[in-house]
Amino acid sequence: MDSTGVTTLVGHVIGGAPTPGSGERRQDVFDPATGQVSAQVALADQVDVDAAVAAALIAAEGWAQTPLGKRAAVMFAFREQLIARTAELAAVITAEHGKVLSDAVGEIGRGLEVVEFACGIPQLLKGEYSDQVATDVDVFSFREPLGVVAGITPFNFPAMVPLWMAPMAIATGNAFILKPSERDPSASLLLAQMWADAGLPDGVFSVLQGDRVAVDGLLTHPDVAAVSFVGSTAVAKHVHAMATAQGKRVQALGGAKNHAVVLADADLDLAATHLTAAAFGAAGERCMAVSVALVADEVADALLERLRAAALAVRVAPGSDPASDMGPIITRAAQERIEQIVTEAVDGGARALVDGRGHTVPGHEGGFFVGPTVLDGVSTDMRAYAEEVFGPVLVVLRVAGLAEAIDIVNANPYGNGTALFTASGDAARTFQRSVSVGMIGINVPIPVPVGWHSFGGWKDSLFGESHVYGPEAVRFYTRGKVVTSRWPRSAATSFHFGRTTAG
Repeated sequence: MDSTGVTTLVGHVIGGAPTPGSGERRQDVFDPATGQVSAQVALADQVDVDAAVAAALIAAEGWAQTPLGKRAAVMFAFREQLIARTAELAAVITAEHGKVLSDAVGEIGRGLEVVEFACGIPQLLKGEYSDQVATDVDVFSFREPLGVVAGITPFNFPAMVPLWMAPMAIATGNAFILKPSERDPSASLLLAQMWADAGLPDGVFSVLQGDRVAVDGLLTHPDVAAVSFVGSTAVAKHVHAMATAQGKRVQALGGAKNHAVVLADADLDLAATHLTAAAFGAAGERCMAVSVALVADEVADALLERLRAAALAVRVAPGSDPASDMGPIITRAAQERIEQIVTEAVDGGARALVDGRGHTVPGHEGGFFVGPTVLDGVSTDMRAYAEEVFGPVLVVLRVAGLAEAIDIVNANPYGNGTALFTASGDAARTFQRSVSVGMIGINVPIPVPVGWHSFGGWKDSLFGESHVYGPEAVRFYTRGKVVTSRWPRSAATSFHFGRTTAG
């Protein structure tokens, strides 16, 4: 709410103009640290979807013809906007998501890497040329934008995930429609303002707030050529099925259950420090969080002592508090689900070395807080292991060694990310070649690739063939053309078909 007590409305950006849209539905936006309503977000109807796509379609025609140098100049200007306004954007993220400011700044920094990669678009879109494939015949290839593309992004990274998609889609010549999470929608409007201030033409970047109505409207709209999605596996399956049925390109990244394997020769202090950060950073609400530790039997007790001490030292407070290490969960419903999963595990025989249920922060008793939780003695049939908890819960399974750990990782339906802590190069090489997982860290807990590689998992963590950002994004957001040309010196024509047609 603003200072007058009037609830702020978070609306759309269509054709370069802010608008509440034609839809009358609204949804509350909460401050997770207090549990109080901070704003309302407009939920788009089909008329709003049609308006956003129509504006983007017009804008895409001109933007596709914009010279690469001018597109790159907009990318560089957007980069400067993002750097200059990082603190402002981070504060917006913390207010609606709840994560600590340092985490919010960090996600912007990872998104900035993709922007910087997109700045090199003139190099990235260079085609290929074959001279004199036959007498006086040359062949060359190049890539063209698709037109209008959409990105459907999750609540846990309201800046980073849109920045995984939009810079590459726009740099390659498309118009991009962002459908952010309705739980923390305000960051999207600030990103739209940055794009406008960077000189991007109206309609090339649009924001369509909403829920499933907006999502399905984009998935079925005939003028949307491609859809990028990051979120839960259930929704990723829906997005992939519906959009591919409409003939669209789709990259849909789903859930995760990321394992970290700690072998007997690992540096336990290093492992404990990294596992704590990877499990409890951003309150565990990230698809690359380490939520399972597979620990060699002979060092399990020693590692658990370190993990318990590290977890108890995590300072839980509102994200805006400079002393906070971990903020609240995004919603009351998510908080209650996490606590229920922990309760079921304990009731089923697991031991809570650190129990974050019922955690309260003085002065913020209405906030959606869950404290760091470490569970020992978890089995693979418990929800705490089988489901993506998406909260600050680290479950520990004891293993005989590397072979058993690899079997457990590969038996899991998810294949997003995994990590190995070891001093053995042989073990590391065996692990990275044996696990059925898309992203692997060796003595690195969260293997999120830098912006000039591509991000994506395997199995139930990815639907579609393409990963996001990096080189794969160039191919995803464009399609190739091959031209065979001859400029004959006479009007003579040959009807012979062969390798020397022009000869």
